[in-house]
Amino acid sequence: MVIRSRTLRFVIFTSTVLITVIIAIQLFWLQKVYLYEDKQFNINVSKSIRGLYDDMELVSDVSDNVQKVIENPKPDLYLLRIDCSPNLDSLWLNLKAEFTDFDVYTDCKAGIYSMEKNVFTEEKYIDLPDSYSEQNKDFPLPLLKRDYSYILLFFPHRSQYIIKQMLFWIASSGLLLLVLIGLGASIFFFYRQKFLNETQKDFVNNFTHEFKTPLAVIRIAADVLQQPHITDKPERMKSYAGIIGEQTNHLQAQVERLLEIAYTDRSSLPLEKDMTDVNDLVRQAINDLSPLIDQKNVSITTDFSPAGQRINADRSYLLLAIINLLENAIKYSTNPVIQISTVDHGSDLHIAVKDNGIGIAKLHQKKIFDRFYRIPEGELHTAKGFGLGLNFVKKVIDAHNGKIEVDSEPGMGSTFTIKIPKN
Repeated sequence: MVIRSRTLRFVIFTSTVLITVIIAIQLFWLQKVYLYEDKQFNINVSKSIRGLYDDMELVSDVSDNVQKVIENPKPDLYLLRIDCSPNLDSLWLNLKAEFTDFDVYTDCKAGIYSMEKNVFTEEKYIDLPDSYSEQNKDFPLPLLKRDYSYILLFFPHRSQYIIKQMLFWIASSGLLLLVLIGLGASIFFFYRQKFLNETQKDFVNNFTHEFKTPLAVIRIAADVLQQPHITDKPERMKSYAGIIGEQTNHLQAQVERLLEIAYTDRSSLPLEKDMTDVNDLVRQAINDLSPLIDQKNVSITTDFSPAGQRINADRSYLLLAIINLLENAIKYSTNPVIQISTVDHGSDLHIAVKDNGIGIAKLHQKKIFDRFYRIPEGELHTAKGFGLGLNFVKKVIDAHNGKIEVDSEPGMGSTFTIKIPKN
């Protein structure tokens, strides 16, 4: 599953990079198209003005260089130098014809500036095929003072016109963007669905393994009770029979609670708090696991704080949390040596479980409390489980407003410390 997950993450990362690159190229291409259309508009207007000078006598001599009598102070403004007063009807008619001939179809406001009077003596709205509504015809012409008279051509909707010329490119880019977004969403959905399917598969495949420890304890206790001379040891028989009963109840409660944790998103557990002696709770956890401890030849030492260390906690949940930590300490140690200590820290009580197991790398220490997380290397992976044990422990401690910390190095064992308020 880990290899598949890495492959999927690589595919998603690569796809994201490719989609980002494609979008960047599209934006760059649209910018290039806009600059091209902008340049083409300027060329077409210049050609129209040249044609107007050819059609009418506006200056004394333009044979040398027409550009000398054309000024373009702003992208939407053109100044045409004139030496004489043109016939207005011919001017507007020719100007409209030249625009049409050279594919300039956006609206234009034209005006004749008189150098002597320093005002526009005439103004005209040039009606073209791509003109805007009637209410947009009254555009004030910017007055640019010059030492000569001129015809001013003002294109108020120049940018909108250029963008309209790009509609095909914008539409195609937008469609491509939607396809890429859809593709990205599909990849994400596929990854999420794949993860959920694999998680569900692992959960189902490993469900029975999570309860292997209590079942193993019951089996070991039952084997002991079947020994021929067990009747000669009534105290031991009574002890192991009691363990079977306790583990059966424990197993039933664990199934119900772990399934509740696995399939709900509760931020906290419904606690039934009562004053609980933590030292007695640790002794009970050790006693509940005694058949497993005997089978694995586990060496357990305890270092309890002074008697009477009582906290306000849910005894049942906290017991399960301690049992989970002990089970892990036994499970991931070849020759288990476990030290359990309780320490009074004023308003808090610390419960530490130290083992000599295989340890946990720093990379995984923050993730081991996540639901379904399993360390993908070493024996922790081969031990299976569906990654609910430590998640359950953390939920219990969080519900008590406490903290759980881990101190571990590969090959050096681990120490899990529960810090829980007394009240």
